Amino acid sequence: MPIYHKLGRVAATRHTVFEKPGGGLHYEQLFGTIGFEGMSSLLYHLRPPTAVREVLGETDLTPKIAVAKNIKARLLKGFQVPPQDDYLAARTPVLVNADVHISLAAPRHSLTAYFYKNADADELLFIHRGTGRLRTQLGNIAFEPGDYLLVPRGIIYQIEFDSDDNRLLITESFHPIYTPKSYRNHFGQLLEHAPYSERDYKLPADLETHDETGDFLLKIKKQGVLHELVYPAHPFDVVGWDGYNYPYGLNIRNFQPITGKVHQPPPVHQQFETKAFVVCSFVPRLFDYHPQAIPAPYYHSNIDSDELLYYVDGDFMSRNNIEQGHITLHPGGIPHGPAPGAYERSIGKTGTNEWAVMIDTFRPLQLTEAALALDDGAYYKSWLEPGR
Repeated sequence: MPIYHKLGRVAATRHTVFEKPGGGLHYEQLFGTIGFEGMSSLLYHLRPPTAVREVLGETDLTPKIAVAKNIKARLLKGFQVPPQDDYLAARTPVLVNADVHISLAAPRHSLTAYFYKNADADELLFIHRGTGRLRTQLGNIAFEPGDYLLVPRGIIYQIEFDSDDNRLLITESFHPIYTPKSYRNHFGQLLEHAPYSERDYKLPADLETHDETGDFLLKIKKQGVLHELVYPAHPFDVVGWDGYNYPYGLNIRNFQPITGKVHQPPPVHQQFETKAFVVCSFVPRLFDYHPQAIPAPYYHSNIDSDELLYYVDGDFMSRNNIEQGHITLHPGGIPHGPAPGAYERSIGKTGTNEWAVMIDTFRPLQLTEAALALDDGAYYKSWLEPGR
């Protein structure tokens, strides 16, 4: 969970009169999750956030499923997703289920012509390439390669890129995304053995307060449909807020790997969790220090989960012929492990220089038509011995 944060001006006491300097009232909004039991923030607006001038068109964003029931290991060449100008149009779902949609995107242009809100899902944006700013009604976050940007559902945002060379891995979760329970004490503070701390959070700053009226287009994703609404006032009219429900960032390079005498299981790499999947970060680290340790992962059975690995940079020691932007999918129901030769050649190695994001889902993932267009078609045979 994030920590308490505050920006701008707020009332001295909740739910009481908070006057504008020139007269009139600010309008208080509770921005919360899970009814009134989840994390929340209190926002103070210049105008009521409820006014809508027009409801325009809608677009069905339901992913087109090509393979609903999959047993085949896959390799998707993610950088083959073509760049597109529009931020939303660039988002290409590749692997989905009822809990999570995983997309690739290569947007060339910043999102400035309209505002966007995902009312269905928390969004976890992993910035593979590109720098810029995430602009929200709760403040801005500067981002760089390696950043995870966690955008809770309901946040209104725009995104600015400094160039046209951008690559994102986007995870839309229909369950709230949290830091792992195993990292937190009963007060919610991250523990000493956690691989990152609150000091690593990139918190919203530079609160923008726009006192503007006119026609402001807001695109809202709800029940898989993108609705277009016109608001009569600028969505970024918050003068202040405080609480726990807000966007924040963490950079994969600040993840401090947990190592051991022998090979450690994937949970030591965990970065985020939900009820339905976990997200892990693989980073450069020293290998095991048992004199006879085998640093490569042992072969293991994916019985209860599908495993997705998104390769970011470096040399992934357990696989062969892997490049940046590749995604491997190891489906539940069959075991998987190192590529031929990787098990043996890892012995005696002292460390690895790999960067990757892993997503393990507890329900099977379906492949979209876009995913099949990226599939190399041969990865499931990569464990065959030469000549077999």
